[in-house]
Amino acid sequence: MINFGVILQFIFVFGLIVFVHELGHFLVSKWVGVEVEEFGFGYPPRLVKLFTWKGTEVTLNWIPFGGFVRTKGETDENDPSGMMAAPKWKRFLILIAGATMNFILGILLLIFLYNVVNPVDTSKILVVEVASNSPAQMVGLQAGDIVTKLGDDPISSTDAITAATKKYLEQEVTLTYTRDGVEHTGLVTPRENPPEGQGAIGFVMSHPEVELNFIQSIGTAFRTFWEQVKTTVALPYNYIKGKFAPGEARVIGLKGIYDLFSNAAEIDQSNAEATNEVLPITRLSLVSMLSIAIGITNLLPIPALDGGQILFLLIETVTRKRIPAQVANTINSVFYFLLIILFVFINIRDFINPIAIP
Repeated sequence: MINFGVILQFIFVFGLIVFVHELGHFLVSKWVGVEVEEFGFGYPPRLVKLFTWKGTEVTLNWIPFGGFVRTKGETDENDPSGMMAAPKWKRFLILIAGATMNFILGILLLIFLYNVVNPVDTSKILVVEVASNSPAQMVGLQAGDIVTKLGDDPISSTDAITAATKKYLEQEVTLTYTRDGVEHTGLVTPRENPPEGQGAIGFVMSHPEVELNFIQSIGTAFRTFWEQVKTTVALPYNYIKGKFAPGEARVIGLKGIYDLFSNAAEIDQSNAEATNEVLPITRLSLVSMLSIAIGITNLLPIPALDGGQILFLLIETVTRKRIPAQVANTINSVFYFLLIILFVFINIRDFINPIAIP
């Protein structure tokens, strides 16, 4: 069943992320003295000119996703008040401003979320429930304990405890855990064929919540941001190296992003019914992640993206020779066309083979 409310929310959210990106270009262009001819809400064709502000036409366009900024002299380096005639440092600031605004939006949302919902410490394994007659129960494990080591293997993530458990299947091994800050140990034998739903050791695990003050929430938000940057940048390398199972990692388009957003809306609805939580926590978290991801994507060194223009600027700085405007425009046009084809292909695939959402 089509949920038009969620569709409108998605259009607004995605448009907001792109609008914030273009707002960064606009504000910095004005700040460094490069004239902006048009600030558009949505993408052309133009529907109507709303007004003119300090020489910039503010327009409303037909395609309701995000917006764009058209600076003066984007292709003419002889225009003294235009983009191409500006010093390299000014052009660099303008180009990087869009992604920077995306990062700021993502981090501000994270700070807000960490002040209304306690984040979890994914480096710690919390025992939530212990199965009857399991190795976990026999060793004395209780709900609320923190598992720190299995054998000689430190446990700092769910992947770590999964790997360690497989390593010691049907072997007697020391399990180390803490309770109220006091360390305890005991011998367990992870089972190769445990009863259904129990797991090899026999406990349900999660991550403990962490209470943060405002200052701590800022630091945690920046750490979360940096972890997402590292993960996103490393994705192509990890994919090529085969570190993902088939179908585990894929590029998604608007349809795939909408599916994630729709799923987040369902989770928020369930939480609202169960706990009277009125804030769309899951959707806000997704918006933060998307804003940061869009910022990173725009900095990729691909012509037609901001990162591609920064690459041209770097080449100009190193060679002390500007790439001719006609050559740069041709390269940008070719890659823009290729990106459109890729965009269409990815979205068609998302319709034919929707992403699997747990």
